[in-house]
Amino acid sequence: MLSKKMGVIFGLLIIASMVLAACPAPTPEVQTVVQTVVVKETVVQTVKETVETVKEVVQEKVVEVTPTPEGGELVTLSRNLSAEPKTVDPALTSESVGVEISENIFLGLTNLNADGSVEPELATEWNVSDDGLTWTFNMRDDVNWVNYTPSQGIVEVGPVTADDIVYGVRRTCNPETGSDYAYVDYLIKGCQDLNTADTATLSAEEVQALLDGIGVTAVDSYTVQFETNTPAPYFPAIASMWVNYPQPQAAIEAHGETWTEAGNIVTNGPYVVTNWFHADSMDFEKNPFWYGWADGTRGNIDHIQTFFISEASTEFAMYEAGELDTSTVPLPDMDRVKSDPVLSQELVIAPSACTYYYGFVTTKPPVDNVLVRKALSAAIDRKSMVENVLKGGQIPANTFAPSMIFGNAAEDPDIAPWALTEEQGGTGYAAAVEQAKAWLAEAGYPDGEGFPAITIMHNTSEAHAQIAQAVQAMWKEALNIEVNVENQEWRVYLTTIDKDTPIEEAPHVYRLGWCADYADENNWVYEVFNTDAGNNDPRWEETANAPLGPDGMSFNELTLAAQQEQDPATRQTLYKAAEKILSDDGAAIAPIYYYTAVNVAKPYLTRTYNLGMTGEEWYDWSIDEAAKMEATGM
Repeated sequence: MLSKKMGVIFGLLIIASMVLAACPAPTPEVQTVVQTVVVKETVVQTVKETVETVKEVVQEKVVEVTPTPEGGELVTLSRNLSAEPKTVDPALTSESVGVEISENIFLGLTNLNADGSVEPELATEWNVSDDGLTWTFNMRDDVNWVNYTPSQGIVEVGPVTADDIVYGVRRTCNPETGSDYAYVDYLIKGCQDLNTADTATLSAEEVQALLDGIGVTAVDSYTVQFETNTPAPYFPAIASMWVNYPQPQAAIEAHGETWTEAGNIVTNGPYVVTNWFHADSMDFEKNPFWYGWADGTRGNIDHIQTFFISEASTEFAMYEAGELDTSTVPLPDMDRVKSDPVLSQELVIAPSACTYYYGFVTTKPPVDNVLVRKALSAAIDRKSMVENVLKGGQIPANTFAPSMIFGNAAEDPDIAPWALTEEQGGTGYAAAVEQAKAWLAEAGYPDGEGFPAITIMHNTSEAHAQIAQAVQAMWKEALNIEVNVENQEWRVYLTTIDKDTPIEEAPHVYRLGWCADYADENNWVYEVFNTDAGNNDPRWEETANAPLGPDGMSFNELTLAAQQEQDPATRQTLYKAAEKILSDDGAAIAPIYYYTAVNVAKPYLTRTYNLGMTGEEWYDWSIDEAAKMEATGM
């Protein structure tokens, strides 16, 4: 969700371009718009009992909502996505920008809400067999594929059917597609068999047999059925994920790798792609055939301009100049924004189901030594980071999954207590530094002596650079080691940190964020760091001396057992043990903080705030054009 590599991979930036004004509108109707952000926080009381509490961040503001006058200009939103997506192909995208775009141009069987609940989208209803292994989804019959070209505009090109779901799932599972997220569907019968097969050595008949063996079937034109390997009560959330969207077979076969380019792409969601200027921007228009517009309860955005600009300072300067509708806040400006009488009223800070972490390339010396990794993690002053650098209400993190995820162990001092403040029940930073020095000495580097220079790498971003520089200074002061900081453009960066990149080209330490695709720990420890996972960038391996959990279970065994276990309390126990191996005993990653969404928005814009479960859903945003014209003078 982040859904998301979100792996999410979650930027701190949003930018846009020039505001387009609409013609004068009729006298507006005054409405009160209440924006509520709801987060479920799981508080572990015992291994057998969990209690969910609900936190709400509520903003109420009175806006004059005016429809676009007939014959008037399009209602236009301008915003930044901070980086160009590698792809918007649902089978291939795995980072937050591509996922957010896919969320708005395609529909899934279900849709995941910000609070983790599942609602119908293409599906009207679903049911599961008594043994929990067969899921049947009944689909809408009023959704069509659409295509945009400058000469014809937006035209319908055929109905979306169960066969499109079957094709999409099979294509995701096919190793020839190269989906990093195919492992999500290993839960579906036959997907792993196909995805791990060497199809180059198989006959066409053998490949077809593997395709036919995948547990997804079109019962009729508008009924699709899935067979799973194990009961999974969260499967309706899996059905919401982009890798399981219907995919347009005719367009893919006609255009090959260029099928997602503007003019070629065929979609079925609320918006369509009208332009894609690589390394610069993408434009979207409202899909007039989408059923969601019919009842008038959605937003009123006709045209969306998105940009791929990474400099937060440029973004925010444009926002302050009245050229942008919404923005994130650069770290150096947080204090000023909070104290400014206007900007402080436009600021929204809300919890987010995302975690910012540093990953260690565990096969590259000297971070191949677990003692070194633990020392580096413990020597990060997370409290100072969130209070003095970030200043957005973030929470120091000791585990991968944050508190709103089922099965989490966030802020549990049984795991990496040296990562937690004393207020959180941890050791505090002074004690953590002493522990870090002891681990580094035990690894053979007393007071940093003989320790080779290592590299922290991040994708290009002012915020990521400031965080890396802060960590660089902390490691120098606490451990007396030399650290280089490097950055790369997003698309290049993702390739550099990929687990298949030659080890000599990989950094020692890299930054990423992960946002929830759905609210279950399976989406975190199993789908990201299981050794078979496509997102296993730390090159986490199970070796003879790998740390073990209860009953001698390895990390992989714990996460697989938790996935298949039906008892919630037992799943909680297994996930806690896996988190302890990941962030403490094995220290494959150093969780740094749990995100908050920090944004400003103009008073004329009514928008949602991404909590990490999904990308932003633009179809729920609205702009009061009369108020915008008055504010911008255009």
